[in-house]
Amino acid sequence: MEQVPVDGDAVAALRGLVASGHRFVLVDAPAETLLRLSDSVKGQDVLLFNVRAPEVNLRQEDCRANVLHTAPDLAMLADGLAQYLVWKRWQRWFVVSGVYPEDRAFLAALRRSAKRFGATIVEEREYKETPGARRSDSGQQLIQLQMPVFTQGAPDYDVLVVADRKEVFGPYLPYRTWDPRPVAGTAGLTAMSWHPAHEQWGATQMQNRFQRFAKRFMWPVDYQAWVAVRAIGEAASRTGSGDFAAINDYLRGDKFDLAAFKGQKVTFRKWDGQMRQPIIIAGPDLPVSTSPQAGFLHEHAEVDTLGIDAPESKCKF
Repeated sequence: MEQVPVDGDAVAALRGLVASGHRFVLVDAPAETLLRLSDSVKGQDVLLFNVRAPEVNLRQEDCRANVLHTAPDLAMLADGLAQYLVWKRWQRWFVVSGVYPEDRAFLAALRRSAKRFGATIVEEREYKETPGARRSDSGQQLIQLQMPVFTQGAPDYDVLVVADRKEVFGPYLPYRTWDPRPVAGTAGLTAMSWHPAHEQWGATQMQNRFQRFAKRFMWPVDYQAWVAVRAIGEAASRTGSGDFAAINDYLRGDKFDLAAFKGQKVTFRKWDGQMRQPIIIAGPDLPVSTSPQAGFLHEHAEVDTLGIDAPESKCKF
């Protein structure tokens, strides 16, 4: 493993790995770093696995032929959540968002999901943080007063949906809204690739093995890294080869699929390199459901109702 400081040279680290013979590299880094790494090894026999960055542009206009994504993108997460909310008939959404680019990116994904699955955003409201309020001696009391006021006066809605990826204010919304409504999005009911309490489809054995090894719970980025390693191993085993081209082609081909403790085998989409996979919908302590939900149909695979489908793709390898 090569760990690079925040201000370190990730490109130099990758080149060192490639020079020492590594051809399949897991990247746990922000989107901008992933793009730099991808471009630095363009044209070489190197395949990168994005195990963290959820930005949709990495699978769209900024896609790269030498990157596969085991991390779900924001569109998949928003679609997974939206399907559950619509299945529950919580179709009127009051959406509150933060001011950061990450928040606006998830807000855009939520807008797309609402339109796609028939939900209505009755109002969008932006939260502007007052620095220090949460940390003052009376912070809890201030928050208790502030959040009801902030959420007051919205048109009638079924669920408050939060876009606050930096967790500036979202965690303070459950149980504090003016109207007694459920909270979902980046707080309350959330969408993710994995949850520490996920136990279906044999996942308990996976959770136990990880806890024995790491002495902690398994979180989404852990799962996303694990499934990348498993995919490489599966491709090498099935091809009976260590050849880069053989493994790379198999991963992207029709014969590849992988049992991944999520109820159906996972595969990579040919149009953008994204791993198609079910999305877990969970509260803070326990999973609640798994999307795609029953009734959301697709001509080829129901899991392709989550995220960017082939006709929508702007990816050009």
